[in-house]
Amino acid sequence: MSRTADVALASPGAVAAPAARFARYAWAVLAVNLAVILLGAYVRASGSGAGCGAHWPLCNGEVLPRDPALQTLIELSHRLSSGIALLLVGGLLIGAWRRYPPRHVVRRGAAYAAAFMVSEAAIGAGLVLLRYVADDTRVARGWWVAGHLVNTFLLVAALALTAWWSSGGAPPRIRGRRGLAAGLVAAAAGVLVLGVSGAVTALGDTLFPVGSLAEGEAMTFSESAHLFVRLRIYHPLLALAVGTGVLAAALAAARATPADSVRRLGGAVALLWVAQLLLGALNVYLLAPIPIQIVHLLLSDLIWIALVLLIAATLASDDTPG
Repeated sequence: MSRTADVALASPGAVAAPAARFARYAWAVLAVNLAVILLGAYVRASGSGAGCGAHWPLCNGEVLPRDPALQTLIELSHRLSSGIALLLVGGLLIGAWRRYPPRHVVRRGAAYAAAFMVSEAAIGAGLVLLRYVADDTRVARGWWVAGHLVNTFLLVAALALTAWWSSGGAPPRIRGRRGLAAGLVAAAAGVLVLGVSGAVTALGDTLFPVGSLAEGEAMTFSESAHLFVRLRIYHPLLALAVGTGVLAAALAAARATPADSVRRLGGAVALLWVAQLLLGALNVYLLAPIPIQIVHLLLSDLIWIALVLLIAATLASDDTPG
């Protein structure tokens, strides 16, 4: 692991001038996309997904609806912010192509980010056009939500890696580290599965709200309960199992790699995971209020980013890219 990458963890712009500007831009693009993701969660939780009707990219058949309802404003604001995020990722790709040589890891990261950004927009359009929004309870909506979550996490990973590598992080080297790499990738896959479980659980909380813990328990274990409701019981159990694997992987990374960045990222993963478990319990106890759902999702994204960067730092080669 290079000393430059260690410094970059504390200060993303701690590399020489043109690269530093690009790195700051890359971190900013990641931050903007996180804000857009949280706004999208609010759209779902508030039942505003049908605010623009079954129209895309227009809103209720218009570019700017006249006298829009609140739900329309919420959905329209998400679409506009998504458009801004798309343009920013496009700028990231152009900047990477201009600043870095062919086959450089930053170029590849930006290219993956652009590809996942396009598929993100396509999935969002599909949800609207197929009316998998608002109060729709079709099971197929769960599959779309799952696909949306996986694509979003892969987009965030690509953006985070682009920012990390442009800040001085070295490219990965798997040779001689296959066992460690396999454990880290398995932990990341577990987080993806847990994220899907959480997304479907949150959808069930939105579609089938309850007034008390007793009512929620009765609904969950009812034979006539909807699939989204019956899945609620598995999410906390899965969180405990995946959390154990993630913490074990972080510990293995810290033992295998002496770099300060690995220890700091491993510690961040552990602290965020504990906070997430506590917040998840509070979310259940308070019957999933929207603000806590949003913070819960934010912590999920931060855990994912910290884990992805932990993998990148642990598997980094000794040579810093130019």
